[in-house]
Amino acid sequence: MRARDGEHPAPPLAKPRALRIVMPVLDEARHLRERLLDLQSLRKRGVELVVVDGGSVDDTVAVARPLADRVLSAPRGRATQMNAGAQNGVPSGDDVLLFLHADTQLPEQADTLLRQAVSDGAVWGRFDVRIDSPSWLLRCVSTLMNLRSRLTGIATGDQAMFVRREAFDAAGGFPAIALMEDIGLCIALKQIAPCTCLKARVITSARRWQARGPMRTLLLMWRLRAAYFFGADPEHLAVRYGYRPRDS
Repeated sequence: MRARDGEHPAPPLAKPRALRIVMPVLDEARHLRERLLDLQSLRKRGVELVVVDGGSVDDTVAVARPLADRVLSAPRGRATQMNAGAQNGVPSGDDVLLFLHADTQLPEQADTLLRQAVSDGAVWGRFDVRIDSPSWLLRCVSTLMNLRSRLTGIATGDQAMFVRREAFDAAGGFPAIALMEDIGLCIALKQIAPCTCLKARVITSARRWQARGPMRTLLLMWRLRAAYFFGADPEHLAVRYGYRPRDS
């Protein structure tokens, strides 16, 4: 529309930031198709989906190929895989990166919520989380996770962390450690901007909690987190958590 005489033309609308979802996977063929199908509506709205495989020995890659924009391979380890997914292609300073675990489901309008948060000034942040279980104990755990995150400004991977590209690069990406890479990145990002906590909930699988038992898993995670803050080697913590040692 032309401006009338004496009026200033309206400023052009800001171009919405591109959104890239990065999903690290390892031997997820059994559950991956359902999670990727959930993301197809976001892809139709222009969200880029990058799946990064860490050396799966099942059909993970074959499942992912028709349902993702790109499927990459990277050395095993969530930090390594997520950094590879963030940097692959032609990174733009206008990107927003969303790191999503393969067992976590986003809210339906996650793209709209993220773009609105970033438009309102968010530099990085996460969603609230709900563990997918009717267990009263796991409902309490979900509530405590969200409360702890608000109080500390530290997010976990289960909460679907998001970050503007320029902040991710300034923080140096995920530290190349075997466990607690999400906490390591949060500590670096807190030096740049506070964590934005979105009230919309992602839903994460309870299978990790059910494998060991909810209380044993909770106590183990508390011990590992405390050990990390006191300087324990993340490689040793990863073995205690149950991760297989990386290939040499």
